Amino acid sequence: MKPEQRGALVLVGSAVALGVTADVLFYGRPLGVNVVAFALVFVVGLALFLHATKAPFHQGRRWMAAPLVVFAALFAWHDSGLLRFANALALIGAIALGALRRSQPKPHEATVVDYAVGLVSAGAGTFAGTIELLEREVPWADARRLRTAQAAAVARGLAVGVPFVLLFGALFVAADAVFRHLLDSALPTSVPRLWPQLLIAAGVAWASSGLLRDLGAHREGARLLPGDALVARKPSFSLGATEIAVAIGALDLLFAVFVAVQARYLFGGRSVVAGHEHLTYAAYARHGFFELLAVSALVVPVVVLASTLVRNRIVSILSGVLVLLELVVAASALQRMHVYVDQYGLTELRVYAVGSILWLAAVLLWALATVVRGNARRFAVGVVLAGFAATLVLNAVNPDAVIARTNLDRPKVDPAYLAHLSDDAVPTLVARVPSIRDPTLRTNLAEALLDRRFDGDLLAWNASRSAARAAVDARRTELAYLAGR
Repeated sequence: MKPEQRGALVLVGSAVALGVTADVLFYGRPLGVNVVAFALVFVVGLALFLHATKAPFHQGRRWMAAPLVVFAALFAWHDSGLLRFANALALIGAIALGALRRSQPKPHEATVVDYAVGLVSAGAGTFAGTIELLEREVPWADARRLRTAQAAAVARGLAVGVPFVLLFGALFVAADAVFRHLLDSALPTSVPRLWPQLLIAAGVAWASSGLLRDLGAHREGARLLPGDALVARKPSFSLGATEIAVAIGALDLLFAVFVAVQARYLFGGRSVVAGHEHLTYAAYARHGFFELLAVSALVVPVVVLASTLVRNRIVSILSGVLVLLELVVAASALQRMHVYVDQYGLTELRVYAVGSILWLAAVLLWALATVVRGNARRFAVGVVLAGFAATLVLNAVNPDAVIARTNLDRPKVDPAYLAHLSDDAVPTLVARVPSIRDPTLRTNLAEALLDRRFDGDLLAWNASRSAARAAVDARRTELAYLAGR
């Protein structure tokens, strides 16, 4: 077995051990001694990997272990949130020390650029290094059942796709109790209780393998200037059509199952969902919308990356299917927000969240028309123009005025929230105050409008501010009467 293959197997073993260790140490527990215990296991795993690859102990590697363990041990000393944040920053600094890219400068001689380049590389390795590890260094051809190139490609595709399936699956489980119930019933009895732990173990193993691989990599020569390392490195990521197709196909299957569950909710199956939920619709909507918004945001880079890495008809079809399924997921998120607004009213956060998901839907359709069809050059400008258009629409709609009108039509209104809306909402509030039936609400809003202060600086003139001042001045006598003054 070649040294690099032996190192890859040691790295995979260390990463799996770190994933299991993280699950045992952290699941359901606050941070304390478990942090330093995990740091020690991490250092041992790095040492084993360096020994297997015969990587030299130069630059920051020999200096990283001590601060890593020391600052991890401080989590067992104090409980202050700010101190924990400071200790976490120190841990990141220790990793930056070990990630110095050039072999010659000592840690105290390295420049800010040296540390920044090393930290950026380590961060990229943490998230994507495992993909390159699986693609280049794991000895697929030596496995008994993977002797054909196609079988090895399918195995690599599954290895790349599984983390994405776990990520999106976790978001779907968090977003939808019906989907979670379906998953619980489909898996053996013991598995549903274990899925959070399995997700933690898999996530930590994935991140650890990428970080360890970067920290243990042979560095560039001393003649490279700061920052030249990233420029000089030639990209070696070359997954083929089979790997990408398998990974996207796995996501398609996951999304199809979720959409099948959501179809009953979107198209008239409210009683079915409510019967499984044992919760109010408001709680259901509030719990799921932002998870589905995250799914929508994450699908865009997945589709763009897949279509950019390889141009293949099957990959394009599978990416197109993923986009269409995601549009149904986006519709589900919008439906949840509609239920949420019906129950609790409209707020700025909810308006902009809906705007965000509508913009993401437009971006997905544009990706379907450009990137998936092999015309990626027009994608970026389309995204920018869609952002410009969404901003213009928001300005034309005047969200605060819409919020005021919507909430005043509800039986229960929060006067404090309405009073704190911007001047954009004031003309609407002034016009609607006399027709409010609730005397307490009417009095509170009238007082808030009378007490409102408007900036008279000419250099700070604003059309909405001017219209708000004019609306209050025009009805000041009536507002004073409603306020009891």
